[in-house]
Amino acid sequence: MSGINYVTKATLDQMREELNFLKTKGRAEIARAIAEAREKGDLKENAEYDAAKEAQGLHEAKLASLENAVATARVLETDSIDTSKVSILCKVTITNMASKKTVTYQIVSEKEADLKLGKISITSPIGKGIMGKQIGEVAEVVAPNGSMKFKIDNITI
Repeated sequence: MSGINYVTKATLDQMREELNFLKTKGRAEIARAIAEAREKGDLKENAEYDAAKEAQGLHEAKLASLENAVATARVLETDSIDTSKVSILCKVTITNMASKKTVTYQIVSEKEADLKLGKISITSPIGKGIMGKQIGEVAEVVAPNGSMKFKIDNITI
């Protein structure tokens, strides 16, 4: 994951908290599990030790990924967002031209995406398709289930 990762201040703070936890308590828990497994005898036939070492590898990979995300994060302020066209952090009301169903999504980074909260990723098919469009324009979105057309009804912060 390279390039700039646009996030809100709240998300960056949350990422830093998680990173701190993984570096301190998370590593300590993994070390404790490895030490307990090591005490149980022969390491060649110790499945608990193998599992603890595998957990350590996954933990370190997650930690490295999060460190990269924090290092490449750029905080976006809502007052600097241009609402004349769809951009990251905008709330966009769109209408599916086929079903006439209207929904409102906030365009966010991959880390912040949560469809239940109405937040879609800038890298999702809909996010990519409507990016840069203005009110009244129709965006053709290529999704795994085919092509869809969405009309941009409103753009707010």
